[in-house]
Amino acid sequence: QVQLVESGGGLVQAGGSLALSCAASGSFFSINAMGWYRQAPGEQRELVATIISGGRVNYADSVKGRFTISRDNAKNTVYLQMTSLKPEDTAVYYCNFKIRPTFNTYVMDYWGKGTLVTVSS
Repeated sequence: QVQLVESGGGLVQAGGSLALSCAASGSFFSINAMGWYRQAPGEQRELVATIISGGRVNYADSVKGRFTISRDNAKNTVYLQMTSLKPEDTAVYYCNFKIRPTFNTYVMDYWGKGTLVTVSS
């Protein structure tokens, strides 16, 4: 059983920084991609950043130049460093792993439970 455990988040003033991390535990064959999504109140969940197994990264336009996604393959962990935070970054942040459970199964989506980031003005 794969589990994703997030840490980080909290309350920060505009212009400040926060770091999130998410680690996968359990038994699985491979991790194809890792990413972060967020959902603000009354809004749909949106992509923040992703990083694939080859290291290529992708960011939402709204966070480019402010957020940095990275991964530690040995620890099955993904990180999101957030700087120059704005009130509009306030949301619940979810990590997402695309995992192949066994060598002969399809890649599946796994989600963390979410961590709240609140940016005050």
